[in-house]
Amino acid sequence: MLPQPLIVVADVEASSRWYQQALGLTSGHGGSHYERLMDGDRLVMQLHDADVEHHHGRIADPALPMGNGVLLWFAVDDLDATVARVRALGAEVVMEPTENPGAGHRECWFRDPDGYTVVVAG
Repeated sequence: MLPQPLIVVADVEASSRWYQQALGLTSGHGGSHYERLMDGDRLVMQLHDADVEHHHGRIADPALPMGNGVLLWFAVDDLDATVARVRALGAEVVMEPTENPGAGHRECWFRDPDGYTVVVAG
């Protein structure tokens, strides 16, 4: 099983660019309503416009803040390089790079443009 999370965002194209720059992902679909973000030929995550209903109806409740209660967790090959890219994008850092003794790795927590908490671990 491979997870394929889908999050709602205010601006699919802007969020796509942000994740591509922050995590080194590539566009697998493109467009203003929906995006598939790839690592090589592997789907990593999906972005969906918060206001577009398509065939399935609205995905998120517009009365609630996006990102509430969600951690998007990514294992990366080079934590320091990823953190440098995230800082260059001006992301709010929630937790500076630190050792997680329970997991046995270093990690950094920050917020994406829609308020989702993104954790990179390496």
